[in-house]
Amino acid sequence: MLLSAVLPAIILIYYIYRRDTVKEPTAQLVKGFGLGMLSGVLAGGLEGVIGGLGLVDYEPHTFFSGLNTAFIGAALPEELVKLLMLSLLVRRNPWFDEWMDGVVYAVSIGMGFAAIENVGYIFNFADQWQSVALMRGITAVPAHFAFAVIMGFFFSLVHIGGRHAQRDRMMVLVAPVLAHGAYDGILMAGDTLPDGILSAVFSLLFIALLIKLVRICSRYIRTLRAFDTMPKY
Repeated sequence: MLLSAVLPAIILIYYIYRRDTVKEPTAQLVKGFGLGMLSGVLAGGLEGVIGGLGLVDYEPHTFFSGLNTAFIGAALPEELVKLLMLSLLVRRNPWFDEWMDGVVYAVSIGMGFAAIENVGYIFNFADQWQSVALMRGITAVPAHFAFAVIMGFFFSLVHIGGRHAQRDRMMVLVAPVLAHGAYDGILMAGDTLPDGILSAVFSLLFIALLIKLVRICSRYIRTLRAFDTMPKY
């Protein structure tokens, strides 16, 4: 059960590590993974505060409360804590000096978050853990990978490139929150709809979003790799 929770995240870290032109130290990726797991715990506490204040309903019964929970109760606190951990990881980090590094470090944190979240889900549904592990391994973990790539892309634009700094500083958080909120929103708001045509439409939207996220990630990774392979003068 534990292996099924952690293995998809490890595979995706290895994937992005292999895509990096100048490899980051393994110790830094392990540190990022640990910070990602810590971010899962901290985000859970922050979400508890948000729920306690009555800002969201973590068992939404209406379409709009589902959207509110997705964006305010899940996407914002989770991506905010991940960004904090990313900032801590690269602070005074002498290896953070290439365009792809922002993505590599963000993914190590995002996969740590996904792993600890997976552990919670799989052990909470121990009677059907195989199906839970499979579904999360092909949906939730890749989604967190995508959120991390998006965050890391803009993080590198700000800290390595310095281009359009004002816009990109905002997008470091806004872009992954929008992607994460859309992902959770389709699921949470869709669950409030009765079975039928609308429910089927939301299932198709979910698949379309995953495909879109894959394409965005591929484009961002290609862009940063191209920057890293440009001649340095």
